[in-house]
Amino acid sequence: MSKIDELVFLHQVAAPCHLAILAESIGLKTRIVKQVSELEPERGNNSFYLIEQEGAALDSKGIPLLASRLVSHVPVALYQVNREKLEPESALLLGIRGLLYADQRMDLLLTGLRKMVADELWYDRTLISKVFRQLVSRLDSTNEYSQDNAAMLQMLTKRERTIIQLVSSGARNKEIAHRLCISEHTVKAHISSIFRKTQSRNRVELLRWAQTYQSHFELCS
Repeated sequence: MSKIDELVFLHQVAAPCHLAILAESIGLKTRIVKQVSELEPERGNNSFYLIEQEGAALDSKGIPLLASRLVSHVPVALYQVNREKLEPESALLLGIRGLLYADQRMDLLLTGLRKMVADELWYDRTLISKVFRQLVSRLDSTNEYSQDNAAMLQMLTKRERTIIQLVSSGARNKEIAHRLCISEHTVKAHISSIFRKTQSRNRVELLRWAQTYQSHFELCS
């Protein structure tokens, strides 16, 4: 990450922005804006945006809607955060760089600012560890899922994959037989084989299987 040129505070309440004053006291350049329309970054500047939770329009997790829009484009943190009105795990997973709480001591606020400007996250260590473990677990599950999926797909013949697609579209045995120029008896035999290979007991379970494996299934079709 390039060196931060300025901290931009969106401060929409009437009271002074004490956090900006703190930032200036440790030599950080700040810019305070009161309207969302003023948030356009100055050309050539690498700005770090701090969005005040107090007074902002929030989503169901307590995250300012503006922060959700900005976070994929610029570094964003939240300040004046009410612990009772925000789910920190959701903020972390969204990409918010850190949280500065309204009830935190001044030294912690300053430390948080320094860490975030240095491209570090500012969250409780326990939370970061928890989310990291969850992400690793999901990656492991995805790898296992992909291996099982690949093995299952390799068992299906090209004709069986075609029949699964037709079943998924709602076609009945007679229609499938007509489309593929085969007998209904042959269609039933293929479907019986498909049920066995996909561990499905009926068409409903086969449809669920096809939906679950759709993205991988299409690559092999």
